[in-house]
Amino acid sequence: MMGKITQSVSWWCYVPGLLTADEFLAAAMHAGFTAIDLVPPEQWARVKDCGLQISSAVGHASIELGLNRAEQHARIEQELGASIALATQWAIPNLVCFSGSRHSATDAEAAHITAAGLARVSGAATAAGVTLLLELLNSRVDHPGYQADRTDWGVQVCRLAGAASVRLLYDIYHMQIMEGDVIRTVERAIGSIAHFHTGGNPGRNDLDSSQELCYPAILNAIARTGFEGFVAHEFIPKGDPRQALQRTFAECAPALEAQWPA
Repeated sequence: MMGKITQSVSWWCYVPGLLTADEFLAAAMHAGFTAIDLVPPEQWARVKDCGLQISSAVGHASIELGLNRAEQHARIEQELGASIALATQWAIPNLVCFSGSRHSATDAEAAHITAAGLARVSGAATAAGVTLLLELLNSRVDHPGYQADRTDWGVQVCRLAGAASVRLLYDIYHMQIMEGDVIRTVERAIGSIAHFHTGGNPGRNDLDSSQELCYPAILNAIARTGFEGFVAHEFIPKGDPRQALQRTFAECAPALEAQWPA
């Protein structure tokens, strides 16, 4: 089967540290990108005026105080409700959600709490055609204590939430740090995954031969599953950012667009 996969690229990796907003959008379009990921709300109009899609936006605050705390649910429900309304208005298909950092609850208890928080807004998300993405992040290097740091835990949350609008953002960089075995994990969990992030490990830099992930094989595996969605490149280029955009799009396109027999 053949998935309809769209390459996207994350805003924060380029703006403002490496390029201005206008420079970044021009370079992304020149490279072939048709979508931008994790666009801040104040830049939505600028991106849309360029004829680009916004593949995802942040749905609520914060990474640390997230859905695994019942006392945060009312706040998060309000924030996600507002984000869903805006996502509908701006045709943004995905909103990123966070488990939060671990606290006194066990992993099993926290999974139920997180699922309950997502269930509070999953109906509104379904009605709006918006997917709530529970992001998987590593807790070893970048986000100490973060709860959704394993694929199986995230899959459990999705099952407990019981809604097609609750899925996972599988970040290849983060999950390589936490568990590795990326291809078999993706193949096993693809039914719960609605969005991908890339990044070289170690360092979250270019998808080149200096890092340990074999991205051609990984992207081929994603395509073979029939995945239809966005693969968003979320890495900080080590060299010229315009060249990194061009190289990444050109090198990833063949793997993602290969025709696979049904």
